[in-house]
Amino acid sequence: MTQKKNITFDDIAQYTHFSKTTISRYFNNPDSLTLENQQIISDALVKLNYKENKVARILANGKTEFVGILIPNLYLHYYSEMLNQILATYETYGYKFLVFIGHENAETERQYIQELLAYKIEGLIVLSHTLSSRELADLQIPIVTIEREDQYVCSINTDNYMGAIQATSLLARHNCDILIHINTPTADNIPAYGRIQGFMDFCKENNIKNRIFCHKTENTYDSSLQYLKDILEELETTYTGMRKGIFVSNDTHANILLNLIVRKYGRLPDDYYIIGFDDSPVAREAVIPISTIGQQIDRIANEAVSLLVSQMNERKKRKPVPLKEPIHKTITPILIRRETTEKEDLPENR
Repeated sequence: MTQKKNITFDDIAQYTHFSKTTISRYFNNPDSLTLENQQIISDALVKLNYKENKVARILANGKTEFVGILIPNLYLHYYSEMLNQILATYETYGYKFLVFIGHENAETERQYIQELLAYKIEGLIVLSHTLSSRELADLQIPIVTIEREDQYVCSINTDNYMGAIQATSLLARHNCDILIHINTPTADNIPAYGRIQGFMDFCKENNIKNRIFCHKTENTYDSSLQYLKDILEELETTYTGMRKGIFVSNDTHANILLNLIVRKYGRLPDDYYIIGFDDSPVAREAVIPISTIGQQIDRIANEAVSLLVSQMNERKKRKPVPLKEPIHKTITPILIRRETTEKEDLPENR
């Protein structure tokens, strides 16, 4: 069989009657051409069935179309679903992703970032909390963070405070005798602190009896299981016969707590109401689907990549205009009612 000829810049130049320099500018700096000439070259590429040599393009202009992702762990279902949604944006934006898991170790994360920079990444998405935004900004590449301290870099965050108000209000409407919030220690400059603050403010303003459990755990199942076992024992001992409304800071822990209760009673007793946070798949797939505060993870992922791409595209212009200050976008959460609060939907109540 006759091998098809690879289309070169010479071929494109002859077809369009432009110089090879103009064709090169189309690939490396399209903004330097008029829209009309860009369209002429684009149409020619289709007619000639041009197949781009990406390796050659990288060597020519240093643009890899790689974006780095630094994520703290994949144990919490929120992070695994966020990563899934970020990777899915390839179809829209065409960027490939290099992913590292930091495990909350600052030196490890710095090594990973140097590795990413060696691969000539064009931008970085950070979900890890370990390194300060000041340190990240000093990297001098486009950066977008998600749900972490973000003073010096662009970010996409959920309105955690509103989410906490939604969750606590729902439990209060079920006439719970005491409201419980389960979390881990969170600095007040982290967006997720809004879950603690919103819970406290709502209970105080409405004079509702409440309690907060907030202890450090390792990001492992065994550590989380023991933490939640201890809490459940405390609730069983201290609040016997009382209707308990429990707002858990993430769906992973909400699911573990639910499993502990169901294993003990064979069902979700009438005196337990549970709501999580995130709307990660585990909430929908739980043995009893869990009410939750939906973070709109797909939208956050798309907004993060879109914001990063806009910064990377700006850098490719002949005269880029840097941001005067970081852009921060906040996404409204959505209350999702399922069987752990809507007891009439449970099988035994139908």
